[in-house]
Amino acid sequence: MNPEKDFAPLTPNIVRALNDKLYEKRKVAALEIENLSHLLSPLTEGIQSLIRPDEKVAPLSSLSRLVREFVAQNNTVQIKHVIQTLSQEFALSQHPHSRKGGLIGLAACSIALGKDSGLYLKELIEPVLTCFNDADSRLRYYACEALYNIVKVARGAVLPHFNVLFDGLSKLAADPDPNVKSGSELLDRLLKDIVTESNKFDLVGFIPLLRERIYSNNQYARQFIISWILVLESVPDINLLDYLPEILDGLFQILGDNGKEIRKMCEVVLGEFLKEIKKNPSSVKFAEMANILVIHCQTTDDLIQLTAMCWMREFVQLAGRVMLPYSSGILTAVLPCLAYDDRKKSILHAGERK
Repeated sequence: MNPEKDFAPLTPNIVRALNDKLYEKRKVAALEIENLSHLLSPLTEGIQSLIRPDEKVAPLSSLSRLVREFVAQNNTVQIKHVIQTLSQEFALSQHPHSRKGGLIGLAACSIALGKDSGLYLKELIEPVLTCFNDADSRLRYYACEALYNIVKVARGAVLPHFNVLFDGLSKLAADPDPNVKSGSELLDRLLKDIVTESNKFDLVGFIPLLRERIYSNNQYARQFIISWILVLESVPDINLLDYLPEILDGLFQILGDNGKEIRKMCEVVLGEFLKEIKKNPSSVKFAEMANILVIHCQTTDDLIQLTAMCWMREFVQLAGRVMLPYSSGILTAVLPCLAYDDRKKSILHAGERK
């Protein structure tokens, strides 16, 4: 980074602090910003033990005061300029220490903005999400930490940006570094809390992304997807049943995962959907899901086949004549099950009850 470059309104002290190679010097400043440390991530609760008496916290305190002064003046131009500088010159820099400083600076800026941070979320979030792809696992971890702080301050204001946050988190769910995964899980839980307590979640806008990601073959990504479906299904104001035809095939694919825990989670999700179908059959799109069940009734995976058979039985009982156009496919799927031996007795019984 060019030391002669003018980063105004950032002062030279702020610039030096953001570029410091020592993690402690960057982080201590962030923790001490104008008594706002209670907002910072639980990922850094233990960092106080690293603080040395000679550490200086003025640079980022100055950044915080600078931003708050601009807020008091309603000077949106300068606020955007600060965020742009932190983003372009630091968080997206070629130098790793500058990137780390930029992430801390963006989080500190968000805290200083407080409720007004919602007005600048796109500018605050995008550079942090870019750092999710960094080759350095430590920087990906710091990005999780920075985004946690930004989201915690903004709360419900982040919901219009939910898809990009979900997209980033879905990738980190499969991150090879355990610390990064741990950090992403904390951010994930915070985002789930925000969605659960809000009535402004854009389900229509989210479904295309969910439909795409549900076909991931990665074990951790699948677990991430299932956990979100469970959360959304539990929110009274969110009706996933209307969109079940778009994700049912993907759910049956996940049901065949090699991991017992994921299979169990998927069984729970499918069980919850089936309960809801039985309670509200008039709102169920039976015809749009019939062929999906026919296909999975013919699979070689016992759990998938049994589950699909049970669903098909309920569909026939609840939908009646609606299922007649699919009778040929149903018979094609069911008849082979009648020849099963004792090892597949449960599937055989499900087929006989059709």
